[in-house]
Amino acid sequence: MKSVLLMYISFCLIAFLNLRVQKSKSESIKNGAELYKDFCYRCHGFNGEGQTDLIPPLKSSDYLLNNIDLSIAGLKYGLKGEIVVNGKSYNSYMAYQGLDNDEIADIMNYILNEWGNNSEEFVTFERVDKIKKSILK
Repeated sequence: MKSVLLMYISFCLIAFLNLRVQKSKSESIKNGAELYKDFCYRCHGFNGEGQTDLIPPLKSSDYLLNNIDLSIAGLKYGLKGEIVVNGKSYNSYMAYQGLDNDEIADIMNYILNEWGNNSEEFVTFERVDKIKKSILK
């Protein structure tokens, strides 16, 4: 009887820990704006324009909008090597920021919908969680 009760309690605890209340896209974008100010603006700027020849823009970025999973991986693991953004080559390094999956989802939702970017995508914790480092090659 004790083992059945222990199994039941364990099951309930695991289910509770995995239960997530999905925030709305607007809530995620709002959280992402704050996180962007803490982690991203120093390089990409408040306006998302990046730094000429050094840091690629996020504003109206074809790379961002066409490579969402790669962009998630860059936030999740850091990014190095050449990428082409709006026809221009960038070969710099973006350090791993130590963000958790919720924070990455919020930042992605913010930058996908700011500075003229307009994406129907809604990046979730679950999507970020599924992205593996191997996607970066």
